[in-house]
Amino acid sequence: MKKAPAKIKERKYTKEAIVKDFRRNGKLYLMAVPAIVCLILFAYLPMGGVVMAFKDYKPKLGIFGSDWIGFKHFTDFFTSFYFPRTMKNTLWISFLQLLIEFPVTIIFALLLNEIVSTKFKRTIQTVSYMPYFISMVVIAGIIVDFCSSRGALTALVSLFTGSNQNLLSQPEYWRPIYIVSDLWQGLGFGSIIYIAALSGVDKELYEAAEIDGANRWKQTLHVTIPGISSTIIIMLILKIGSMMGVGYEKTILLYNNQIYETADIISSYVYRKGLEEFNYGYSTAVSLFNSVINFILLVISNKLSKKYTETSLF
Repeated sequence: MKKAPAKIKERKYTKEAIVKDFRRNGKLYLMAVPAIVCLILFAYLPMGGVVMAFKDYKPKLGIFGSDWIGFKHFTDFFTSFYFPRTMKNTLWISFLQLLIEFPVTIIFALLLNEIVSTKFKRTIQTVSYMPYFISMVVIAGIIVDFCSSRGALTALVSLFTGSNQNLLSQPEYWRPIYIVSDLWQGLGFGSIIYIAALSGVDKELYEAAEIDGANRWKQTLHVTIPGISSTIIIMLILKIGSMMGVGYEKTILLYNNQIYETADIISSYVYRKGLEEFNYGYSTAVSLFNSVINFILLVISNKLSKKYTETSLF
């Protein structure tokens, strides 16, 4: 008769085991201390300020001394003129980023992976990475110059429209300008994680596919993409989980009253209400609503991915 498999002993975290682990990996724990301190200071401690969303915050009274008003700020936001406009614009920008930027970044990484010349490949990578490290203020200045009435992009558009009007003063051009500039700035840097994943695909699979008669295109479809599918899914979950988190930096540097119709997003609205109008409680409520929606999207997308692809964050 076969013996029953021995039960795996559960690891007991006794005081002696913990002390022994710290002695063995002390340097690693020491290296993690700065990151943990930064996380506590800049991520967890500020969460105490969330209570401002439920108070009529007055700086002289402080967070806990201000009057409690419950969900008034949320009600005011949901019934305001700005709620449907900012929600629509935020979702539009996020949807375009997901539909255009996400797949284009993957395609760019796949194309880089097909380049045989190492020198040429590194040159392309360096050139594509450079815009990411340019300050957003400088990027905004370049966009303003290119989109001015005498700018290069305006001249190009005028060939088809016959109008030399500043592109940043026309609401219909805001989303294309935003997405194209995002691609130019973040395409190379965004492809790094996919290039790293591609380097981990087993080379023997390509050899086996080549023996079976698969050309480069079929190798990409049946070897390369399946090899990085888990990375793509994880990045997709993270992207969906941040759909409401479109950054305000580029928006507030470029938009104006003429294009609020399509340019005003939730984060720029929070900036205006909090830092320009000093309505800190209201802006905190809007920002909290935004974060809650992002969290819900993350949980839902992760659950669906776990159910249908067996790949998930948690």
